[in-house]
Formats: sequence, C-alpha cells, structure tokens
Amino acid sequence: MNETILIVEDEAKVAQIIRAYLEKEGYKIRIITDGAKVIDEIKNNPPDLIILDRMLPNVSGDLLCTQIRQQNEIPILMLSALTTEEERIFGLQIGADDYMIKPFSPKELVTRVMALLRRSKKKERPAPLVLDNGRLLIDPLKYEVYRDGTKLSLTPTEFQLLLMLAIHAGQVFRREALLEKLQGTSYEGYERTIDAHIKNLRQKLEPYPAKPRYIKTIFGVGYKFSPEQERNHEL
Repeated sequence: MNETILIVEDEAKVAQIIRAYLEKEGYKIRIITDGAKVIDEIKNNPPDLIILDRMLPNVSGDLLCTQIRQQNEIPILMLSALTTEEERIFGLQIGADDYMIKPFSPKELVTRVMALLRRSKKKERPAPLVLDNGRLLIDPLKYEVYRDGTKLSLTPTEFQLLLMLAIHAGQVFRREALLEKLQGTSYEGYERTIDAHIKNLRQKLEPYPAKPRYIKTIFGVGYKFSPEQERNHEL
C-alpha cells in the first residue's frame, strides 16, 4: 500500500492517533498543523487523500476545502467538533467527500479512508457511457464527464454517484442504499449527506439545476437517473 495521506490537524494528540491507526494499515502519513501551509504542500507534494480539520489556525478548514476543490479532485475527509446536521451538510456542500464529528472512532475513520481511496482509484472500468443523444459522456476509465463537449469538474464521490445512477438508469435508489454503495456501509443519520452530494452534482451537471434533466427526485423514496425515452415522454 503506497497511498499518501495528508493530515491537516492542529491538535497534536488527535493527529498522532490518526497517524498511528493509518500507518498500521500501511499508509504513508504527512502532518500539517498550520492551515496557511496546506495549499503549497498540496501543489508541491500532492497526496492521495486529505484529512482536514475545520478549526485551524491562520486559515479555516472551510476556506481550505473550497480552495482545494477548485484546484483538484483529491478526496477530502473533513473532521469537526461542529455536530449539527446543517454543519455536516455545509461541509459536504463546499467540497468534502465525507465528514466525521469529533470525537470519532479511529477504526471508523480508517474504514472511511479506505472507502474514499477505493472510489478515487482509476481502475479499469467499463467503456464510456454516451447518453442523451451524445450530449452527456461518462468515462469510467478516465474518471471524466463531459456535457455538450465541456468537461465537468466532479469530486470522486460525485463521479461515483453519477456513474452508479447512470449505469442503472430508471432504477430508483433510496438514500441509505446509495450511501451504502458509496461507502461500503450506511451510517445512521447520514442519509441526508446524499442530498448534499446530489445538490452539488446537479449544480455541475444540470443545464438548469432547479429543473433537473438527468437526476430526478422521487419524493419520499430517493433518486434515479432519468432514461432518455422517459425524458422525451415527459417533454
């Protein structure tokens, strides 16, 4: 296992606990305590995954998450003592792929890191999906999505979510089912994180996010990718 994980955490005890558990699994670990140094570190030595605390000196974790996401698609696991559902959803909306509340289980953190890395690896996948009469192309091998010839900048989680829904076009997925397929397990109370990822995905994918063309909400149930013939019928 050669993946490198960057821990951005100013609490030394927390950082060392995370380091110990991840190094036990074979990961290479780097630790930064000052938020002002993070962007340069990522540019010079890009990691495979970032564990990012929201409460940092000099530069906030929220601002860093936004800046990182504008520049690349490295998976981000956000840590925070902010416990409300709204705070968790906000963290996902600004670009985090997953969110854990302090105090947390180190074993659960390792499990989530493994799930995020699995999703971000560019393994050999099926041929590109060409949808909507050629307007939408999803390339699982290159991890790229194009709409009307323009490349979309999706996070690994958003890409996997879109790919899963598109492959099973027309099938309705409950939130907990999507969460389990993405993370390998479902965590109680985290189903609404799917809503945040869907919202972010629609903003990038849909020509008119308020009236989604591709990802439909099935009220009281979950979401589905709308097949071309169904959309044509709706029109």
